[in-house]
Amino acid sequence: MASRACGQVLASGFAVLIVALLASWPARAAEPLALAPRMDAVARGSGFAMEGWFVWCGAVIKAEGAYHLFASRWPEATKFPEGYRTHSEIVRAVAPRPEGPYVFQEVVIGRRAAGKWDSGMAHNPVIYETAGTYVLFYNASDIGSRHRQIGFATARAITGPWQRQDRPLDLGLASDANNPSAWFERDGSVKLVWRTADLRVCVSTARHFGGPYTLANGNAWPGARLEDFFLFRHGGRYHLICEDNAGRVTGHERWGAHLVSPDGVSGWQPWSESVAYDHTIRWTDGGHFEPRRRERPWLLIEGGAITHLFTAVYDGTRTWNQPVPLSPPLALE
Repeated sequence: MASRACGQVLASGFAVLIVALLASWPARAAEPLALAPRMDAVARGSGFAMEGWFVWCGAVIKAEGAYHLFASRWPEATKFPEGYRTHSEIVRAVAPRPEGPYVFQEVVIGRRAAGKWDSGMAHNPVIYETAGTYVLFYNASDIGSRHRQIGFATARAITGPWQRQDRPLDLGLASDANNPSAWFERDGSVKLVWRTADLRVCVSTARHFGGPYTLANGNAWPGARLEDFFLFRHGGRYHLICEDNAGRVTGHERWGAHLVSPDGVSGWQPWSESVAYDHTIRWTDGGHFEPRRRERPWLLIEGGAITHLFTAVYDGTRTWNQPVPLSPPLALE
């Protein structure tokens, strides 16, 4: 009898274990790195806009108990989008929560005396913190020139002062350079994804963000027109969220695409869920919005998880930066 009872207990325990494992399996299977299905509704009037200005781009970082958004702006009188090539400047706005609304604080990178690489305009800001230093990459051009180059400014505090550089970065290829996105490795080395004037996607690497840089790949994705990059790591691989300009990755023009590489330099392929985001934004009041353009993706990563997607949107008249929460947040490995 004791032996039979023991066997029944063991069988019962094994059955409970099997049930528990089966119950946990759907949760595990529902954790792929797919952003689009997690996009939640957001309140109207959230994000960052400025009266009289076109607002574009948008990179967010949490610092000193608040969320700081670095964006581009240029006067509405100079038209959209062409005005940015001569009048764009980089500003900082702040909010107590990721969704905002964000309040303008200051011009971070504006015009300065002619003859510098970034005297005329500055655009495409991306913000990082490494070893106690804030690093702001951006592309810019001199007054009277349309030739864009990539460089950076640094600060010890998110509020500045910002130290601008006298020269742009030498990325290993003489070309118009724009759309920078960086990934900092634990040893301080950097991978920088960027784009040339003839729309080639390049990857340059350096042991330190200040350089010198080596061109590691001069044509990382020859099969499509891509721009607006966000580079990150997950599961031992490198992931790239970007705008699929001609729809050759997602099948939809200007939707967000998701690519993956084993080393962040070569072997780039579409992720199994190639659509990172579409052109639908849902409001918490039950309505929705279909922007004419939705670009410049930025992922806010907090506590090891992607919590929000930020994109620049254009409704045919106005522009602003619009955050969207991910529900639930997407944990990174």
